[in-house]
Amino acid sequence: MEKRTDKNSYTILFAVGMVLVVGSLLAFLAGFLKPTIEENKRLEKQQNILYTMGVNNNEAGSAVFVSTDEAPALFEKYITKQLVLEVENGEVTSEVGREEYIKTNGKEPYLIDVKKQQTRAKAGKARKLPLFIGEKEGKTFYIAPIRGKGLWDAIWGYVAMDENMVIQGVYFDHKGETPGLGANIKQRYFMDDFTGEYLLKESGEFAGITVSKSNADPINEDKKDFEIDAIAGATITGDGVSAMIKKDLRLYVPYFKKLKK
Repeated sequence: MEKRTDKNSYTILFAVGMVLVVGSLLAFLAGFLKPTIEENKRLEKQQNILYTMGVNNNEAGSAVFVSTDEAPALFEKYITKQLVLEVENGEVTSEVGREEYIKTNGKEPYLIDVKKQQTRAKAGKARKLPLFIGEKEGKTFYIAPIRGKGLWDAIWGYVAMDENMVIQGVYFDHKGETPGLGANIKQRYFMDDFTGEYLLKESGEFAGITVSKSNADPINEDKKDFEIDAIAGATITGDGVSAMIKKDLRLYVPYFKKLKK
């Protein structure tokens, strides 16, 4: 006699039941862990922003953030102003401060999803650009987030500039670049090379930075050549870094021109 468990209907019902149970469990865990995940994202962004202006625990050639316990207080101490610029057709159409942005959108400017804003721009819609202004040892830093595409997946970062769009510090990260090759964009020996590099030509025209394997300045003495020495074996990731710097930081040029007036 055929057992009930041998029937196809039993197998189908069992599979459906397992899908429902596992799906419900995953949905519960996602909801339960969401506050923790969001808090970790918030702290990480604060650490990234602080890192670019030299508020970090770097030592012995390694890139080290301030701790997650320290980050909120240090962020409040050093980041004196947060702006959200709305850009459309290459022009800044509006500028709002942190309090106004929170009142309208219910979240901090540093939580703006840069990827979603890039998608809006591709669709011909206005794009929101976060800009963080920090003060440290009498010096003003203007920090902007950037995002692009590496060899395998997304790459992103933060770039700190002075009022002349000269780079004061950077932090890069990635989702899935090759260990020992493209993943090295987050190593200090690569990131530190950007400090002091000019983004604007003497004419005021935006030039950006090219990560170049044919760079004639491997020890990076010339800060006005708009080039950084590439990472060996990571050409496509380096091209992605070049592209996101040129594409995203160009959008801030109108703001910096306004500073000069």
